[in-house]
Amino acid sequence: MPEQLIFEDHYKKLGLEIFSQGDLQILNGPKFRSDIKIFFIPKGYELTVDFNHYKVSVNSLFFLTNQHLKIETGKEESMMLYYNRDFYCIQIHDKEVACDGLLFHNVFEIPFVELNDKETSDIKNLFLHIKDELQWKDSSAEEMIRTYVKQIIIRATRNWKKQHLDNDKVKIPGNELEVFRDFSRYLEIHFREKHTVAEYAGLLHIAPKTLTHKFKSLKLESPNQLIINRILLEAKRLLFYTDKTVKEIAYDLGYDDPAYFNRLFTHKTGTTPVHFKKNYSPGKKYNF
Repeated sequence: MPEQLIFEDHYKKLGLEIFSQGDLQILNGPKFRSDIKIFFIPKGYELTVDFNHYKVSVNSLFFLTNQHLKIETGKEESMMLYYNRDFYCIQIHDKEVACDGLLFHNVFEIPFVELNDKETSDIKNLFLHIKDELQWKDSSAEEMIRTYVKQIIIRATRNWKKQHLDNDKVKIPGNELEVFRDFSRYLEIHFREKHTVAEYAGLLHIAPKTLTHKFKSLKLESPNQLIINRILLEAKRLLFYTDKTVKEIAYDLGYDDPAYFNRLFTHKTGTTPVHFKKNYSPGKKYNF
């Protein structure tokens, strides 16, 4: 069994689990599905997050919320922090390093950051500091743990920016980054009931054309396509992991006309919802 340590106080919860090769399959079940997760994954692992496959050749941190996780192979010891929004989240913490920042639910759909040897050592030490606090159960443990969680997220955010924003593919000026971060956050909150660019532009207090132009100027997918992508991802999750009918899924995702939803899914994915449910097999491969 994995080593498990947990802090719980009223509505707040944070746990740390250390996994070895023999008990990795526990991660593939529903136990941690509703938690916010920071997962240290050593090189050599293969895993699927939702419908994307990753072969990890560099020690990495994955940042997950309600994604479906499947560990396929892995030998070295891995560690996972899991916590709820009452323990650490945007309502009481800086938005960039909270649970809805760049690392979680970003529009680039990159849920990981790579670590070099020095960063790996630093991150492991922070995990171990959290482990110590959970074992000691001191009265000040909660605040100490929260400071360590924030350090992990700050370090990872810096690395994520360096690895994914400062390159030839994506260059986002610092003063523009908040728009993309907030769009990601609003999309995750509202994708079931808000389906248009205008609705998200309103939340961001900018014109729809301005929002679209910001994405186009950086050669990113359009806001409209990102909205559709998020809806389709949830549709695929519901089709593959639940017994809901296509009609029920359409209603869950805010479509009063299931036939319209069926046409949208078929047009965008090249297969009908029913065919996807019966014939899905893991698709895109990512190696890093």
